[in-house]
This record gives sequence, structure tokens and C-alpha cells, in this order.
Amino acid sequence: MKRDMELVRLILLKIEEEYSSTAISNLNISGYDMETVAYHCKILNEAGLISDYGARYADNSLRSFGVGSLTWEGNDFLDKIRDNSQWKKVKDVIVQKGLPPVIETIKTISSAFVTAAAEGVANSIIKNGGMPQ
Repeated sequence: MKRDMELVRLILLKIEEEYSSTAISNLNISGYDMETVAYHCKILNEAGLISDYGARYADNSLRSFGVGSLTWEGNDFLDKIRDNSQWKKVKDVIVQKGLPPVIETIKTISSAFVTAAAEGVANSIIKNGGMPQ
């Protein structure tokens, strides 16, 4: 199965929204079947972005799966791609530059956008002698 970074983002957003203190069973993402969502949850767990993943099979078929919360790294990654316009900019750079759509590339590009924005705010503070009102 091919990894879908759009689905990865949707899963992280959904886990953040739904997780309280117990595992989420059979996370439902509109437009995706259970096997595809479960596979992506499995690899998100392997990447250290979500805390737990478990699945039940019967007759060689997925019957149910569960996921835990976002990890610290998962929260940090999601914070960088949460905003729709930021996410679009990241995807545009990946396409324009022909870069691989992998987590490290997405982190690097989104971090560059965050750094540029922070530098702009810092320069404005220095120039204006304080925070804007």
C-alpha cells in the first residue's frame, strides 16, 4: 500500500480531536476504507507520531484496530501542518521542487515557514520597539 501524506495529516487531526484517555477504536476518516486508515495508523506508530496501535484479524481479514494518543513528536509535527494554508504551501513546495513527500521533508519545509514567520515578528518588534497592539 502506498503512503498517503494527506491521510496522515487527517489521521493526526482526528486523533487530536477525539482522544481523551482511552484508545480510539476503528478511527473513521471519511473517504478512506478501514484497511487503509489502519495501515497508516500502523506506520504512524512505527514513526513515533502516535503512541499505540493494535489490530485484530479474523479469517485473514482486518476486523478492528485501535490507536492511542499523539506523541510529543506527533503533536509537534501536527502543529507545523495543522493550518490549511500552511499545509498547501508545504505541498506546493514539494511538488515544485520535485521533493519526496516524506515526514522529514515536510518537517524541514514547514519549519522553514515557521522560522521565517517568527523572524518577521521579531524584526517587527525590534523595529517598532515592542509588540504590536
